Amino acid sequence: MQRDTSSSDVSASHAGRVRRRRHPTEATTDGNRANGQPLLVNDQNKYKSMLIRTYSTLWMIGGFAFIVYMGHLYIWAMVVVIQIYMAKELFNLLRKSSEEKQLPGFRLLNWHFFFTAMLYTYGRFLSRQLVNTVTSDHLLYKVVSGLIKYQMFICYFLYIAGFVWFILTLKKKAYKYQFKQYAWTHMILLTVFAQSAFTVANIFEGIFWFLLPASLIVINDIFAYLFGFFLGRTPLIKLSPKKTWEGFIGASVTTIISAFLLANVMGRSQWLTCPRKDLSTGWLYCDPGPMFKSEHYLLEEWVPHWFPWKELAIMPVQWHALALGLFASIIAPFGGFFASGFKRAFKIKDFGDSIPGHGGITDRMDCQMVMAVFAYIYHQSFIAPQNFSVEIILDQIIRNLAYDEQKYLYERLGEIFHERQLTQS
Repeated sequence: MQRDTSSSDVSASHAGRVRRRRHPTEATTDGNRANGQPLLVNDQNKYKSMLIRTYSTLWMIGGFAFIVYMGHLYIWAMVVVIQIYMAKELFNLLRKSSEEKQLPGFRLLNWHFFFTAMLYTYGRFLSRQLVNTVTSDHLLYKVVSGLIKYQMFICYFLYIAGFVWFILTLKKKAYKYQFKQYAWTHMILLTVFAQSAFTVANIFEGIFWFLLPASLIVINDIFAYLFGFFLGRTPLIKLSPKKTWEGFIGASVTTIISAFLLANVMGRSQWLTCPRKDLSTGWLYCDPGPMFKSEHYLLEEWVPHWFPWKELAIMPVQWHALALGLFASIIAPFGGFFASGFKRAFKIKDFGDSIPGHGGITDRMDCQMVMAVFAYIYHQSFIAPQNFSVEIILDQIIRNLAYDEQKYLYERLGEIFHERQLTQS
């Protein structure tokens, strides 16, 4: 009797180890997973998540539109705030409170390097606008010109002061942590300021060159989410389990079309297209140039006789906008994939929780960083004039010559013009 019981137990245990064959529906469910995480189309809580994300998106778009309406200085201030939040999130990523209890003031050192980098970056990119703003006050003009002339030395001295500060705060048993944080701080500065410096340069070249690329990233992100939400079936990349090919392709087509149409709408506003040559907030007036003037294309030979439009008005900048849209839809998303891989390496879901439904500021700026650099390089390569201009020469004179030298140059130019007039007469 005992023998029969034990044999039946063995049989039961053996049967328990036999794998149960999956039904076809179960295989399909697992097939729609990437790295063990369900696609967005199969997420049971997706509607609640979508509602929260939608509210946050509307608030962000509304606030962003208001800041753009206020002008260049306010957009720059917004970029600075975003930088500070990004740096804060990234500084906290590797922070260990247990280690820093023994290192008073160590976190302050990180912010010292941050604001030194900010002074150097914006001093280089906005020196001309700053000088043009203070030209009416002779004393202030002289002070600002001197600061700009020696800006590189001042920033280098501030950096060396931070370097010495770091060496003096080194403590036994914390060397590894301190040097790791030192390297991490410099990596953060490179990541944050590399993109934001180009962003600010784009703003003062004309809000158009800031707003269009940023809008295309937002459009691509929204439509990738919507197409993936309703149609997503095929996983795109393992680094981002909820990204799908359907979302990627649908967003790409939508972004390219939007780029072409938005460029026409934005290109009609002087407030968006005129470059800002100082740091004031007044209204702008300028000649938009041939890039923002419509060219008319006849369609009579290409469309039926009943078609209402016989010609098409297209701004040359719209063709350039297609290149921006192509980059925003195909290459810029890899900034998001990079951020996803980075978060996986540190086993975190988001960089922060500043924006409900979206994560932290860094989570929203991953693709923007890549796009801002491309927009600046594209503008300088294909849009901005490649030869010398009055503005470029004046910028070099103001930045590199002292006030007395500038006055002497002015007098010499007057003498040269006077001599030419006498010769011609």
